[in-house]
Amino acid sequence: MDFQTRRAFLVQGAAAALSVAASAQTPASQAPPTAGAPPAFGTAPAVGPKVTPDDFAPAERLMQISMTPAKRAEAAGNWQNSMAALLERRTGPRKVALDEGLAPATTWNPVLSGSDTHRSAASRQESTQVFSEVTLSMPADEESIAFAPVASLSHWIQSKQISSERLTKIYLSRLKRYDPQLRCVITLTEDHALQQARAADAEIASGKYRGVLHGIPYGLKDLLDTAGIATTYGAEPYRNRVPKTDGAVVRKLNDAGAVLVAKLSLGALALNDIWFGGQTMNPWLLEEGASGSSAGPGAAVGAGLVGFAIGSETEGSITSPSMRCGVTGLRPTYGRVPRSGAMALAWSLDKLGPMTRSVEDTMMVLQAISGADAGDVASVGAAMPFDASAGAKGLRVGYFPKWMAEAPATDVDRHALETAKQLGMVPVEVSLPDWPYGSLNTILFAEAAASFEELTLSNADDQLKMQVPDAWPNSFRQARFLSAVDFVQADRMRRRVAMEMERVMSQVDLLLVPSLRDEILTITNFTGHPSLTFRAGFVNVSEARSDWAPDPKHPLPKFNPARRVPHGVTLIGRLFDEGTIAQAGIAMEKSFGVSGERPRI
Repeated sequence: MDFQTRRAFLVQGAAAALSVAASAQTPASQAPPTAGAPPAFGTAPAVGPKVTPDDFAPAERLMQISMTPAKRAEAAGNWQNSMAALLERRTGPRKVALDEGLAPATTWNPVLSGSDTHRSAASRQESTQVFSEVTLSMPADEESIAFAPVASLSHWIQSKQISSERLTKIYLSRLKRYDPQLRCVITLTEDHALQQARAADAEIASGKYRGVLHGIPYGLKDLLDTAGIATTYGAEPYRNRVPKTDGAVVRKLNDAGAVLVAKLSLGALALNDIWFGGQTMNPWLLEEGASGSSAGPGAAVGAGLVGFAIGSETEGSITSPSMRCGVTGLRPTYGRVPRSGAMALAWSLDKLGPMTRSVEDTMMVLQAISGADAGDVASVGAAMPFDASAGAKGLRVGYFPKWMAEAPATDVDRHALETAKQLGMVPVEVSLPDWPYGSLNTILFAEAAASFEELTLSNADDQLKMQVPDAWPNSFRQARFLSAVDFVQADRMRRRVAMEMERVMSQVDLLLVPSLRDEILTITNFTGHPSLTFRAGFVNVSEARSDWAPDPKHPLPKFNPARRVPHGVTLIGRLFDEGTIAQAGIAMEKSFGVSGERPRI
């Protein structure tokens, strides 16, 4: 768009038609423009309330800028003619409603233009996946069956040691039994599940086997649309929302023959672990929340209530509950899994991924749910090579020495690095600049507030259970005052951070990091790199943990003696290279020898 066209667009957006025919909209004292005169900024008809220089002083404090009295007076003088008109889309008179599924015009592409390392990563179409062969016989007791990994469940179903219907009934029974303690289920889909299970059994009996997920019961974080089944976002204003169609991931799982047994809880609108039904609890420590926002998937997988689950992450929502609940969470590369029919929180950040009880299981599920979909402009069809038998020897594992030496790293994290060395992985010290990475969250808060604009402007956010300073209602309102200029600058910083990550990842095959290190959670969610979080050991905690800011009026439970809970580590992979972190994760998981222990609910 050239300069003159851009100016004309802005003026037209302010309802100013710069032609003689529009003279009726112009004040009588204002002469029509001379023929051939170009449009100019600041000449739109005055709209909105009049502002004064005094209005700018408090706004300056919010934005941390400073203007002289003369500059304030100049800004106030033509505000109604220049900037107020830019709000017409929202304030009218020509309001334009933006449909729920409408994505922004710009799309984040994690593959940097001109990158030698990742140039073709998202364009390759051929994939070879090699999974382990399972030969173990099915145990007799139902609890051991329920806690088995997908690889084992799949083998038992395919070899007809168990039917999908029986397995589904085992999980349905456990969901009913333990949900009153965990509060991880929003909608139990019993009739739907049994119908799917019986259909799976009939197909398998007739020789039509769809693959490793055929007949496997699973749960969905309740932000994925399911036709005819409520999808509530865990939030009061949406608790009666029933979609007419399935989301892309649900369609893919239906095609794989998987069996949906429950829509699982999430913190309201994908924040933390409190929803309209209460707080979802950690099956390992019932006095604390399961963490969020994929709280229900974390609790249900950790407690053996589903074979696997689908979670989502914008900035930690798979990683944190996987840590807390002792499960394995794979956050795929941004764009790997289509989000069509999933609640949008932040279009350039949201990612859907599997939560399971073993590393290899995550790749089985990821294979089924990946691929491009027309409904998600950011989704791509990319190769996903993986060999479960490849081992980890020779892989270059990067680590940040400072991060491994201080909190939140623990002895479990440091032992994981030693384990990697013992497995023949080559340790490589890496570093990143000491930048204010939290500044990138300007983008997250702005996108989230835009996604739920109507909720804020209609005051429907008052219905949400959590009304504390760090909950969405306050954050969405605060975000209305973020600067658009700062948003653009944060976007520019995002590209620079991506360039730094490209430099780091060119030196290694993967990174090993403390799972909840704030910088790496923010960095990799904004750059789109995949991460794998899995149980590596146990730690003792003397106080319950929470996703919420400390509240002196509501202190967290303390424990004496301290409680033993799972602790996980995280591997960060190169873009569209989930196979390598899974390859390393399988070797480390086997060496740790802690994945089989179960919570005592």
